[in-house]
Amino acid sequence: MRILLVGDEASLSAELLDFIADLGEEWQPLTAADGQTAMSIVSASPVDAVIACPTLPDLTATTLLGQIRTLRPETIRIALVEAPQGNRPPPARLIGVAHRFLPLPLAPEVLLEALTSLEELRELLDSERLRSAIGRIEKLPSPPHLYLSLTQALEHDDDTDTADVAKLVSADPAIAAKVLQLSNSAFFNSGRTISDLRSAVTRLGLATLRDLVLASEVFSASALSGAERNALQQRALLASRLAAKLLPESSAELGATAALLADIGLLLPGVRNERTEPASDADPRPGHSEAGAYLLGLWGLPMPIIEAVAFHLQPQRSNTRSFWVTGAVHVALALVNGEPVDEEYLQRAGVLGKLPQWRDHANGLMGLATADA
Repeated sequence: MRILLVGDEASLSAELLDFIADLGEEWQPLTAADGQTAMSIVSASPVDAVIACPTLPDLTATTLLGQIRTLRPETIRIALVEAPQGNRPPPARLIGVAHRFLPLPLAPEVLLEALTSLEELRELLDSERLRSAIGRIEKLPSPPHLYLSLTQALEHDDDTDTADVAKLVSADPAIAAKVLQLSNSAFFNSGRTISDLRSAVTRLGLATLRDLVLASEVFSASALSGAERNALQQRALLASRLAAKLLPESSAELGATAALLADIGLLLPGVRNERTEPASDADPRPGHSEAGAYLLGLWGLPMPIIEAVAFHLQPQRSNTRSFWVTGAVHVALALVNGEPVDEEYLQRAGVLGKLPQWRDHANGLMGLATADA
């Protein structure tokens, strides 16, 4: 594996380079002090992974990883973040171009774990079997255009206000009606009934609104019956709210969106419901979690969301020791669906003691849902 590390010696220690070199001949570390040198290396020949420091003398990490995504979309892109920023989310633009975020100073074993996990995920999504199965589906769901428009507006214009957002939502009357309905539900209603979109946006908050719009767009296109579709959407919204509670504020939005989309594969024809249909050699159908992750990859959603969808039923496959988005989505979906939680995984991640509290959160949310029904 050819690994390109981009940054100065203060950020990328000799110990790190020695560690990679000692892994064996199949691991080849390369270095570049700045973005332009890195682009020259990547242009000359493919690299398997790029690790970029947060500060470069010529390009921002976002610009560099964006250019590499365009030139070599198959390359794993890892952004390093300063340790004091660990409690804050990476910039929205960086989330869009990086597959993974790792803290500085970068411990060698942390890098190895991240590369191993991303390699496994890439192999899953590049599977010929999966591509063939998805390719046989005559009509895939379209990307959620209103959700993506909202995301773009909020990422690229810090001055976007509730009136602008309400105007975007109002362009789709069916979704606007759904947003008004949900903003007055027991989930979100803490006072008077509201009947205008601008007030709904204010009550819900922009992050929650995006997820409600996403749910409305994704599930409206389903071939399921009305009752099945509503039940799936309700469980998805419950899991979304719960997953957000299980994570620090910096990661809550990623967790909420990933949980909302975790079972999106069930909307595809010809896939296997992994909860009720175990895998077998005689059944060529892909599982709904990997099919859903593949679809989100086609849509270009951030890798933490794709990874969580792919591995939420088997979180230990993510190879991530810490409890992050994949773990939160696993717990949220299991509790909402009344399924066993992988306690061995939680023990390994050091959060098993929080499970009783999380169960209480789930019961509280499901109580609100019952009251709303």
